[in-house]
Amino acid sequence: MHDPSHLDTALIHAGESSPRHAGAVTMPVFQSATYEYGGEGTYDAVRYLRLNNTPNHDVLHRKLATLEGGEAALVTASGMAAITTTLMATLSPGEHLLAQRCLYGGTHDFVTQTLAHLGIETTFVDANDPQAWAAARRETTKAVYVEALTNPLLEVADLRGVAEFASANGLTSIIDATFATPILLRPLDLGFDIVLHSATKYLNGHSDIVAGAVIGSADRIEKIRHLLNHFGGTLDPHACFLLHRGLKTLGLRVRHQCQSALTVAQFLDGHKAVKHVAYPGLAGHPDHARARELLAGFGGMLSFDVAGGAAVAERVTNATKLFVNAPSLGGPESLITMPAQTSHLGMDPQTRRALGIEDSLVRLSIGLEHPDDLIEDLSAALAKATR
Repeated sequence: MHDPSHLDTALIHAGESSPRHAGAVTMPVFQSATYEYGGEGTYDAVRYLRLNNTPNHDVLHRKLATLEGGEAALVTASGMAAITTTLMATLSPGEHLLAQRCLYGGTHDFVTQTLAHLGIETTFVDANDPQAWAAARRETTKAVYVEALTNPLLEVADLRGVAEFASANGLTSIIDATFATPILLRPLDLGFDIVLHSATKYLNGHSDIVAGAVIGSADRIEKIRHLLNHFGGTLDPHACFLLHRGLKTLGLRVRHQCQSALTVAQFLDGHKAVKHVAYPGLAGHPDHARARELLAGFGGMLSFDVAGGAAVAERVTNATKLFVNAPSLGGPESLITMPAQTSHLGMDPQTRRALGIEDSLVRLSIGLEHPDDLIEDLSAALAKATR
């Protein structure tokens, strides 16, 4: 069938096999490691589970490419497998990367430690300052890396400007769009070359698998896939099945989570025990106007600084009843965590604080519960923690 006009329809129908396998309405799990030889002419085309080309992979690749408006897509064994393989397929020793200052801790560690060990340098820049990008660019600069909504401060950079700068200077533009999802933003439409997702989060949406995704041009994806096939970062067929199933409700889930997150953020913004709330849907957020321009919603993530410091913040995270004190995000259950203890624990404390990630910062992933119940839970936890 032709690609559907509306994203909600594409979530259900894009990429599906036609005719359906044995008439099954739901895509079956192809629990086979190897397949009969069919005369394939290249190594990456040989049907073999490690080579990411089972029927379960193929359906996901077609669907994800359609959702993001890309030529091709690739699923991986984790979000970090998507990030690291993409960066290593894009950069070579002696080359240089420009990266947004505030990144997910795992990404920050990879570029400052592993890439540096391989002879690939990274310069962190303010993603809102085009003059800084130009000043930091070198002859060896090959790529620019940003996040659609930063983790955990929910900043919205000058994404259109980043993509235009990269294109004008012959750089590969890479964006981690995990927090936005294709429901809120399609970065390829802004001019980005490669879109990354930790599909563990919203794309799957049920907190039961770890997966990643990469979307872009056919040539770029083929290069990344070839490297991934050597690394062995393959998503197993049952995880493919779960991700495929989760994608079908993505629109419904994300829109509900956006609505609830705004309601919770407004409550916290007026609470006497909260110093600051980071949520782009609030009028006081420094990137609010840009978020309204670029995004179809403000996302299901927010963070806030608790008055009284890290000890009080920890008491809040331990006092909630509905919010589960756990890392990750994007599932049906709301989660609460302190980034300094989880997602950004590997970052040097001084660097972390310089980026604005205080030890008292609490991050919330808003799930599918009723927002009134979430507010009641947070209200009770804040009251108990600040007695």
